[in-house]
Amino acid sequence: MAHIKFYSGEEVPLEMHKVRIVQKLSLPHIERRLEALNEAGNNTFLLKNTDIYLDMLTDSGVNAMSDKQLAAMMESDDSYAGSSTFTKLENKIRDIFGTDYFLPVHQGRAAENVLAKVFVRPGQVVPMNYHFTTTKAHICVNGGSVDEIIIDEGLEVTSSNPFKGNMDIAKLEAIIQKRGAENIAFVRVETGTNLIGGQPHSLENLRQVSNVCNKYGVLLVLDASLLADNLYFIKTREDACKQMSVREITRAIADLCDIIYFSARKLGCARGGGICTRSRDLFMKMRELVTLYEGFLTYGGMSVREIEAITVGLEETMDDDMISQGPQFIAYMVNELDRKGVPVITPPGGLGVHLDAKRFIPHVPQTEYSAGALASALFLVSGVRGMERGSVSEQRDDDGNEVYSNMELLRLAVPRRVFTMSQLKYAIDRIVWLYENRALIGGLKFVEEPKMLRFFFGKLAPTSDWQHKLVAKFRSDLGDSL
Repeated sequence: MAHIKFYSGEEVPLEMHKVRIVQKLSLPHIERRLEALNEAGNNTFLLKNTDIYLDMLTDSGVNAMSDKQLAAMMESDDSYAGSSTFTKLENKIRDIFGTDYFLPVHQGRAAENVLAKVFVRPGQVVPMNYHFTTTKAHICVNGGSVDEIIIDEGLEVTSSNPFKGNMDIAKLEAIIQKRGAENIAFVRVETGTNLIGGQPHSLENLRQVSNVCNKYGVLLVLDASLLADNLYFIKTREDACKQMSVREITRAIADLCDIIYFSARKLGCARGGGICTRSRDLFMKMRELVTLYEGFLTYGGMSVREIEAITVGLEETMDDDMISQGPQFIAYMVNELDRKGVPVITPPGGLGVHLDAKRFIPHVPQTEYSAGALASALFLVSGVRGMERGSVSEQRDDDGNEVYSNMELLRLAVPRRVFTMSQLKYAIDRIVWLYENRALIGGLKFVEEPKMLRFFFGKLAPTSDWQHKLVAKFRSDLGDSL
C-alpha cells in the first residue's frame, strides 16, 4: 500500500502500475458542454462520451483490467454448457469465499432480481444498513419494503467514525421482534454503502448482525460489490484486523453470511456478477430463475471472456496494492478539497469523492434537486461527469409526493487504475473554482419524469438562466481555458 511523502513535504499516493495502453480523450469547449447538457436534459447519464473529459459517473464496468486479465480472456472456453472457463471461476469463488455453490449472472442487479423474486413476499420487510437504488426497486416491485437502520453517524456528512456503514444492532433486533422473523425476507448488509459516500462497515459489526440473524433464524445477505474498498478499510482501520491478510479478512466476512452477491463490474474489474452460498437448499431455490432470466448455469448471461477476466480479477483483489489504489486516491482528493474548504463527505470512503450539495449550494433547495444541479454545473465548467446521489435518485411515493433523500451528494467515482494524478488535480481545480462561484448555481425542474429509476432516464431543465451566467463568469475568469 504505497503512500509516499515527497521531499517537498507533500504526501501523495503512488500508482502501483504502469500504463501500456491509452485511450484518447477529448475536452470540448464550454459552449459545447452547455449544448450537450441541454441535449441530455441535465441528466449526466444521458451525456455522450464524446462530450466528456473525465468520466467519473461510476466505477462500474470501467475499472482498468490488468495484463493478466487480458491474457486470460484469450484462453476462454466458449462451450454453452460445462465450460472449463466457468469451472475456473467456480473454483476461485470456492477458494476465496469458501462457498460450495455459485450462480453466475450478467451483473449485480440481475442478482438482486433473483434474490427478490425468490425470497421477498408481499408485506415483508428487508432491514439493511442502507439501500441502493436498484436493490430497493426490486424489493418493492415484489411487494416488499426496505427499512434502513444504519447507525446515526452514517448520515452525518462530517465525522471521524471509521465505519459509518455499520448497522444499528439494537434497531435490527427491535425490527425483527416487532415484525416477526417470518416477515423478514432477509437482512441485507451492503459493503461500502454506495449512497452515503462509500462508507464501510466493520468486521465486528457484521459479526454482530450475523449473531442476531442466527438467533432469530433470518437469512443474512451481503452485497459485496464494493468489497475491495471495504477490505482496505477493515485492514487499515479495524485494530483487530490489522495483522490479518486480505484473504483472511475476506473469508471471515464470508463465513458470517448465508448468501453473498456481487457485481463483478466493481469487484473483479470485469463485466458480470454472481451469487454465492454454502446452502444447497438456497442454491436450488435460485437456480431455475438464473436459467430463466440470465442464461445457462455455466455462463449466466456473461461472455466467457469476461468470466476468465473475473477469475483473475478476484484473485488480484486479494492483493494489498490492488485494494489500496481506489481508497488512497479518493482520500487524496477528499483531503485536498477539504483543505480548500469545499464541503465533502468525511472520512474519505470508497468508490469516489462525494461533494455535499446541501453545504456546497445551500441556496438551492431540495425541491430544485440541488445535487443534480451541482452535477450539471460541474460538468459545465470542467467536462467532468459525476453522478447525482440525492433526491433525483429517489422516486415519488404511491400518492405522487416527492421523497427527499437524506443526503444530496454529487458522487465523483474514481475507477481503479484509470486516471492520472494530473487529471485528479484538474478535477480538484475546477471544483474549487466552482465552489468560489457557487452563488451563480441555480436549481433544476423535471420536464420528463419516469415513474421508476428516474435518475437513469429523466430530463430536467434549469429554473432560470443560471447556466449562461456561469458560462459568462467562467470565460471572464479563465478565458479560452476550455
